[in-house]
Amino acid sequence: MSKIRLTKEFRFEAAHALLGYDGLCKNIHGHSYILRVTVKGRPLEDDKSPKYGMVMDFSDLKKIVNEQIVNRFDHSIILNKKVPHTSFKNVEDMFERIHLLDYQPTCENMLVDFVERIKQQIPAEIELFSVQLYETATSFAEWFAEDN
Repeated sequence: MSKIRLTKEFRFEAAHALLGYDGLCKNIHGHSYILRVTVKGRPLEDDKSPKYGMVMDFSDLKKIVNEQIVNRFDHSIILNKKVPHTSFKNVEDMFERIHLLDYQPTCENMLVDFVERIKQQIPAEIELFSVQLYETATSFAEWFAEDN
């Protein structure tokens, strides 16, 4: 049986700021992120299985990505934990959904984080082929398994 690639697209809204950046992105600003996740595998050949003919059920991929990324990061503020957030009065009290991360929340670093979260959850027989994270309609970062 041939190997097939499946892609599912996800969308979420989030704000971030880049610590120490020398341009406007040092300020908190928002994006309408688009995340495209592509997996690769062979369709199941067991005609007794409800997943017969599928590489992976789209709903299973949706569940993984929603749990690991979309539900966590949608409508949140994403900051490097080195940001002197203590200078804000009770920043954690001001916002329900604030993520203070160990890395600079660039599109590239967020993509690597998301890849690792997804890889830990997909079934062993399925390969994570590629992931794209769009920060704007015209700007995105992409990860390919073959490069890593």
